[in-house]
Amino acid sequence: MTARRVRSLLLSALVAALAGCSIGDVRRTAPAPEPTVSDSASPPPAPRPVAETRTTRLAVPERYDPPYVEFVDAEGGYALFAACDGRPPGPDCPALLWSTRDGGRSWQQLRHPKPVADNQQLYATVDVLALHAEPHGWWSSTDGGETFRHSPGEDAPASWQETQGRFQIIEGSGEVGRWNGRRLRPVPAQPPLSATHAVAVGDELISNSDGTTFDVPLIAAGLSKDGRPAVVQSWDEGRSWHAGELLPDAGEVSVLRVVLRPDGQWLIGERPDRTGFPALWRGNAGGGWFRVYAEGHPESGRVTPLGGSTAAVISPRGAGAVIGGRYQDLPWPVTAEHTLRVLADGTLFAAAPQGVLLGTGQHAERNWVAINLDGD
Repeated sequence: MTARRVRSLLLSALVAALAGCSIGDVRRTAPAPEPTVSDSASPPPAPRPVAETRTTRLAVPERYDPPYVEFVDAEGGYALFAACDGRPPGPDCPALLWSTRDGGRSWQQLRHPKPVADNQQLYATVDVLALHAEPHGWWSSTDGGETFRHSPGEDAPASWQETQGRFQIIEGSGEVGRWNGRRLRPVPAQPPLSATHAVAVGDELISNSDGTTFDVPLIAAGLSKDGRPAVVQSWDEGRSWHAGELLPDAGEVSVLRVVLRPDGQWLIGERPDRTGFPALWRGNAGGGWFRVYAEGHPESGRVTPLGGSTAAVISPRGAGAVIGGRYQDLPWPVTAEHTLRVLADGTLFAAAPQGVLLGTGQHAERNWVAINLDGD
C-alpha cells in the first residue's frame, strides 16, 4: 500500500479509542537521575514465538500485492488488496475488500463500491469503515461494509470525521475546532500557544486506583511563545484557556502529542530530529504534569502508552517498555519495522510489511497472534 495517511485524519484527538487499563496512584515524585543509554553490547532477549498463527487463503489472484490490513479491536478487521505488481488498481486489477469478525480466523469478501481508482485507501474504527478512491471521493459504511454512502470531493465524510473526537485540529489553519455534526468550527478562543500540535478531551471521568475520580478538561498541547513544550486547558469548551504549571524540563521538543487513557494522561515530546528517544510526562489529579524517566532507554524509539504507568517502546532493539521509570526489553515478537497502536478494546495492533500481530492482555503482559493472508 502506498503512503496513505491524510493529515486531516490523524488520530491525535481520537478519544473513542481510549483503552481500558488500570493505573497506579498518580503522584508527583522526586526527580530521578537522568536517563542513560542502554548498553548496546547487551543483546535484547530472544522474542517468544507467537501463541497462534491464523492463516487464511483468500480467492485473490497471485498478481496482487500484499494487502493493507486494519483491525479495530481483537475480533474485527479489514483487508484491502489495492495494487498489482506495484501498480495502482485498474480494470485488470480491481481493488478487493475483505472483512473478519472473528479475529482473522475467517474472512468474508465485501463489495468494493469503487474498485477502479488511481489510489485506494482504507480507514476504520469500530463504528465506521471509510474508503478513499482517488479522484472519485469517499465511501463510508456504518454497518461493517454491507452498504456504503458516497461523499464526493476530498473532504472526509461526516461519519468518519465524527469518530475523530468532538475537538480536532482544523486542517490548514492549525486552529482548534469543534465538530458540530457537519463541519469543524473554530472554538471561541484559541489556545495561547505559538503552535498547537494536538487537542484531546476525555468523554468520561478518569479514575484513580483508589476509586476517586476527577474531571478531564479540554487539553491543547504544543509550543509556548518562547518555544518550550506547553499544555493549556479549557474548562468551558474553548471559551477561555488556563495555562498550568510549566512542564518539567526534558530537553528540546519539536512536536508534543497527547495520549489519554481511562486511567491517566500522557504527553509525548518528539525530538527535533524525530529519531531521538522522546520526552515523556504524565498528568496527575491536580492538573499538573511530572516527568517520566526511562533509565537505560535506547537511543531512539517510538513510544505508545499502555496504562498502569507502562509505555511500550519500539526501537532498533525490538520491543521494550518503560516501567516505573526504567526501560526494559520485552520478548515480544515485534520488530523495529512494526508500528504499534492501542485498539478500542485495549488490544495491541502491530503492523509491518511482513504481516500484522494482535496482542491481548494488560500492560506489558501480552499474548500475540499472527494474522496471515495468502492469495490463490
